[in-house]
Amino acid sequence: MTQINWQKEIESRKDELLKDTQALLKIKSILDEDNTTDDAPLGQGVKAALDFMLQLGKKDGFIIKNVGNVSGHLEMGQGEELLGILCHVDVVPEGDGWSSDPFAAEIRDGKIYARGAIDDKGPTMAAYYAMKTVKELGLPLNKRVRMIIGTDEESDWRCVERYFETEEMPSIGFAPDADFPIINAEKGIWDFAIVQNGEGDKPSGFGIDVAEFTSGRRVNMVPDYAIARLVADGKQENISRLFRSFLQKHELNGNAAIEGNHVILELEGVSAHGMEPNNGLNAGLHLSAFLSGLEISGHAKKYFSFIHDYLFGDSRGNKLGIAYSDEISGDLTLNAGTLSYSREKGGRVGFSMRYPVTYKWDEGKGELEGKVESLGFAIESHTNSAPHYVESGSFLIQTLKRVYAEETGESAELLAIGGGTYARSLEEGVAFGPLFPGKEDIAHQKDEYIDITDMLKAAAIYARAIYELAK
Repeated sequence: MTQINWQKEIESRKDELLKDTQALLKIKSILDEDNTTDDAPLGQGVKAALDFMLQLGKKDGFIIKNVGNVSGHLEMGQGEELLGILCHVDVVPEGDGWSSDPFAAEIRDGKIYARGAIDDKGPTMAAYYAMKTVKELGLPLNKRVRMIIGTDEESDWRCVERYFETEEMPSIGFAPDADFPIINAEKGIWDFAIVQNGEGDKPSGFGIDVAEFTSGRRVNMVPDYAIARLVADGKQENISRLFRSFLQKHELNGNAAIEGNHVILELEGVSAHGMEPNNGLNAGLHLSAFLSGLEISGHAKKYFSFIHDYLFGDSRGNKLGIAYSDEISGDLTLNAGTLSYSREKGGRVGFSMRYPVTYKWDEGKGELEGKVESLGFAIESHTNSAPHYVESGSFLIQTLKRVYAEETGESAELLAIGGGTYARSLEEGVAFGPLFPGKEDIAHQKDEYIDITDMLKAAAIYARAIYELAK
């Protein structure tokens, strides 16, 4: 058989690939549980994105299936074994500060700018066109190849949970939702909240009261904005002056506005994926640090002092006594993604903790519970996804290493990440691209984009990988 030039095959489908990618990116597929229906249990946007992929697959001759209106698949080939390609079409909220409409999918300077461009709609379409190329070339396959599409990856993974209640589990697979070369280790992900015990404060009638404080949208995002409303009779000007000095000292952007006896404080941060908080600037932690230094009422003082003393400037859990690292997957990280305080309810911080493969979660959880309880707080545990690790000698990894090396001319190193991909749904699954070594990671950030040249290159790698794994 003549050797296939995979890059050339993808290049011949470039215009069609870009057109379909832009169409998918224009769908505002953010989880919307306030506007659900029986046929859109997670909201209309994510359902529209799922329908788009299923209809595209139907048009191109794949076997399609909708599973519970929250997931679905596209399949080709034949055989007893099943190769899975695990993708998702939901996206995190767009955030602020974009240079263009985050759902316009504009092409500028060889890049497509949109929320979801790199996480994960662009890679999903690259993998789709890889499957489409293999199918159109009529290559013989000894495995079935199935793209599994989820709509709740950025939240609670209800899509894959529902999918695998009734559908077959692939024996091997990959998720095009992270970095090249190959990610065979993913940290555990524990989402939880630390909640202040007791009732909130009543207005004191003197001094400074924190009426309201809020920051962050999702625990897996570094908050890029925080706002606090203070009741400060006679102290408004002084607080404004102190806040401006704080902003200047820390080289931050923000604003202080006086409205009667209230002071409104706003602070801007930099959003980033919660798996590495140090890539962003946490607006909530910085505003909390400022508030902790004011003469505020008792319950609020305890809350903001806790944040300042145990969270501010420490994304590794050192101050809380839970720091940990291993050679396989690196440091434990702790992202304070949602923060809130009100006089009526007290304070709350929502976290996404990414812990190493060898970390003993049960023991760590117990230690943290004891620590925060001694400080007047309690833990509410939401979800815990155990770490994922695939041995380097497996058929899957050895095949992908060879494909990547021969298609790029670069060695295929094995990597570990703090993010969680659908690869961890499989016993033998890895994350595979689409971000090439040295390229900027702007997932969950403003002006998210995918480089078109890299997207085509990734699609070619995926096409060959599908063929080599399934032939």
